[in-house]
Amino acid sequence: MKKPLIVIPDDDPAVMGPSEAYQELKGRVEISYYDSLPSSEQELIKRVQSAEAVINIRASVDFTEAVFSTCPALRIVSLWGTGTDHVDLEAAVRHGITVTNTPGVSAISMAEHCLTLMLATARRIPEIDLETRAGGWPRAFVTQLHGKTLGVIGLGAIGRQTARIAKGIGMRVVAWTVHPSVTLADELGVELIELEELYRSSDIVSLHLRQSPSTIGLIGAREFEWMKPTAIFINTARGPIVDEVALVEALEKKKISGAGLDVFDVEPLPRGHPLMKLPNVVLTPHSGGITREALEAGLKLAIDNVFSFLDGQPINVVVAPSAV
Repeated sequence: MKKPLIVIPDDDPAVMGPSEAYQELKGRVEISYYDSLPSSEQELIKRVQSAEAVINIRASVDFTEAVFSTCPALRIVSLWGTGTDHVDLEAAVRHGITVTNTPGVSAISMAEHCLTLMLATARRIPEIDLETRAGGWPRAFVTQLHGKTLGVIGLGAIGRQTARIAKGIGMRVVAWTVHPSVTLADELGVELIELEELYRSSDIVSLHLRQSPSTIGLIGAREFEWMKPTAIFINTARGPIVDEVALVEALEKKKISGAGLDVFDVEPLPRGHPLMKLPNVVLTPHSGGITREALEAGLKLAIDNVFSFLDGQPINVVVAPSAV
């Protein structure tokens, strides 16, 4: 019996290739593996045209109507990660293609990164580190998180874990989520409130929503005006959910105290970007979920999703042909 062809078209920088999960995959199926990004849509089509299954690594590679319509053998696209904004989900369904993702595997890693950004920003760690290395001995006041209010926007897997960690260090946690659940809120020990109240009352605002047409630009000038001048804004979700121009203005004019950012409108962050010049910002390169533990778990799940689908028992389905 012929083995199904799985194509990994975009492992750059390489995470799948060096992983233990990939070594276990070898021999189970026929694999076509690329450790470079496709240079164009046509190049992507060329790479995946004969595939029955695709494991997508990079969200910068778009799966469009054109890709799906020219890949007649394709049955499943397994995404490493949770974001789906680079996939035309409606087109996938029209062409009989199931799309899966890997929810929850990086929740602990991402929540720890949120806490790291909170602490680094509140305690001005990068700025004080540089001054100390330069021979200084800075004595500026910094912010203690214990007793402060954290506002969590979105109670998915990452938002929930962030709330748990914050409660663990003595923070009060309030939250807003698309699908509120009193039972979940009680379990987490958080208070569900309206968005405007969350912005106005929180000492730290942490964003945990998926990017979608309804969330792009959700946080802008009005929301930053609502925040306290002492507030810190944390974004580990997606850059376009926030109006970046409004964020820069809020930071420059001290409408908010600082920000810890792992995601941006354009990635990698362009040289000379205004955020790079601000001392009250902590920046990381969309790396919050990249721990060895989360990486291996996510890659293994992306592979398992393919085999579960091929066995007729799909899991972690985002969309499937039966959806319409």
